Amino acid sequence: MSQPAITSSVTLSTLAAFKARAQQGLFRPMFLALSLSVLTSTYTQAASDIQLPDLGDAGGGFMTPAQEYELGQKVLRMYRSNLPLSEDPFYEVYLEKLLQRIVIASPLKDKRIELLVIADRNLNAFAAPGGIVGVNTGTFLIANNEAELASILSHELAHLSQRHFVRTQQNQATNAMLSAAGILGSIILGAAAGADAGMAGITAVQAGSMQARLTFSREMEQEADRIGMETLVAAGYDAQAMPAMFEVMQTNSRYRTKVPEFLLTHPLTESRISDSKNRADHYPRRPPSKDVDFQILRARVILENEDSPQFAVKRFTEELKGNTLSSLSARYGLAIALTKANEPEKAQLVVQELDKDYPNMTAIIVAKADIEAKKQHFEQAVIILQNALKTQSGNHILTIRLAELLMESGRYAECEKLLIAHAKLNPKNPYTWYLLAEIHGLAGHILEVHKARAEYFILHGIYDKAEIQLRNALKLMGDDFQGRARIEQRLIDVKNLQREKIGRG
Repeated sequence: MSQPAITSSVTLSTLAAFKARAQQGLFRPMFLALSLSVLTSTYTQAASDIQLPDLGDAGGGFMTPAQEYELGQKVLRMYRSNLPLSEDPFYEVYLEKLLQRIVIASPLKDKRIELLVIADRNLNAFAAPGGIVGVNTGTFLIANNEAELASILSHELAHLSQRHFVRTQQNQATNAMLSAAGILGSIILGAAAGADAGMAGITAVQAGSMQARLTFSREMEQEADRIGMETLVAAGYDAQAMPAMFEVMQTNSRYRTKVPEFLLTHPLTESRISDSKNRADHYPRRPPSKDVDFQILRARVILENEDSPQFAVKRFTEELKGNTLSSLSARYGLAIALTKANEPEKAQLVVQELDKDYPNMTAIIVAKADIEAKKQHFEQAVIILQNALKTQSGNHILTIRLAELLMESGRYAECEKLLIAHAKLNPKNPYTWYLLAEIHGLAGHILEVHKARAEYFILHGIYDKAEIQLRNALKLMGDDFQGRARIEQRLIDVKNLQREKIGRG
């Protein structure tokens, strides 16, 4: 698990422990955790390690949408337990909103989407069966605007709507189960950007009928380009954003010694870019979309990848004189960098100007609160966020930041009450459960610590750790028979999930 991008000092401090755990291997990326021999030695070994739904006989070779969704849920738990996920609420809120806009416009029949935000500075996005969409934070560094990012997501959703995973199964002459194991393995290995193992796994899986599979893959990419552009336009974006994004990716890759993972799985050719341009020319041009939230996220990615706040200050100061970033990105990035560099007075001057241009923007509200917190004015910082929540009730970003500040300022009871209510509204958000476990501990409620930690580990697919937490909770239950029954049922749930888990992890 990775730390969220530039949110607050308490975010960085509370997640430092998780970084340490990641270094110890608890949250190790899949391409490090899995041995390549599982996938490359024999298909028989791969099939025995990966428990997939029954796909039918080898002649039929296809799975139903329900089976595909079941497979996707298993893959999702594997991703969560092995990929370096970012839990910065800014990414989650923005990308979920953007995905929903695109999903509504797409031909997807099952519009349930599960988002994974991967903390990696490299360009990558992927789709997996069951509505899983992964996006690397580094994709914000390559795309210039929201429309270009939307073109990538539209392309990935097209893979899902056209059920390319299942169609790949149908295209295989060998046993569908073995083929599924190999292809699923390559998806997992290639999910984290820059994974040499991912490419090696893909190469091994494709051995034996390489040319036929590559031809089929090109056909799927062409179809995803076409359906993706239709979806992009239906979502209200300019069709030209797709060829523009292709050109940006191609140009960017020329200056890299290592090709981005996205281009390994989605090869770009001159003819493909040309086809995309020709197709886009058939649509009327549209004015650029307002993408202020995209520009905020772009600045945040730059911030989290700079070596120090001082370097970030210098970077954004220079950006104000150039054309690389928008004025909003440069000014917002400078304000946050100054705050982190212990120059809150200078940061306040920048934020005051931003507030005039973008009143009531969540990112600016949080920036104002962070400046007050940096000055040790916690009461003012809390009031800023509480006032904002009066008109934006349930806002995930504001609520999480308020909880962090309440925790940092020692107001444990208020923080605990806030997070308990928020967890009920966001039961699938791991970082909410993480913070809740932390505040329960600070408040001295050890039983609740174990229960919250269990929920966190369940969401990340780390079922052995979840079981330990639940059993520790049972020891503290005393004569609360109803509470004991609830925990025992949760233990049964964990055991069932453990049995369904893909692979040995």
